[in-house]
Amino acid sequence: MTQDALRQHFTALFNHMEWADQRVLASLRDAATIPPRVLEVYSHVLGSEHVWLSRINGLAPRFAVWPALSVDEAERLGAANVEGYRLIVSAISADRLNAPITYRNSAGDQFTSTLDDILTHVALHGSYHRGQIAIALRAAGQVPNATDYIAFRRGAPAATRRDA
Repeated sequence: MTQDALRQHFTALFNHMEWADQRVLASLRDAATIPPRVLEVYSHVLGSEHVWLSRINGLAPRFAVWPALSVDEAERLGAANVEGYRLIVSAISADRLNAPITYRNSAGDQFTSTLDDILTHVALHGSYHRGQIAIALRAAGQVPNATDYIAFRRGAPAATRRDA
């Protein structure tokens, strides 16, 4: 893959991450009540994005992997994460993507991963948990915003059971 193609690929993934995180935030702001587990999982998505960003940059994280955030704090952390990942993605090169990054996980165990693997993980991890959030909001009688990648790319939500 060319450097431009790599940059375009990761730009699309992280633009989706920003869009999807904002859609979850909007769902939380629109909810009559927010189930505590929903805010806990959303905070985890943002806390994880922050921790991985800190690892990439060789910095100590300011937030835990499972931080206790208010909706307003989540909004601020999400915006900071977006800016941090934009800087990384804008400077992507094949060499940088394959370079090893050594870090310690939240249990203190040391690992080494490539930037490519870390960025891919961050994009996929958030999608996994946003699905959990959507299920929990539906179970609480709320209507979550769609966060699917294809909905982001085509600008229209996926079909629902009611549409079938």
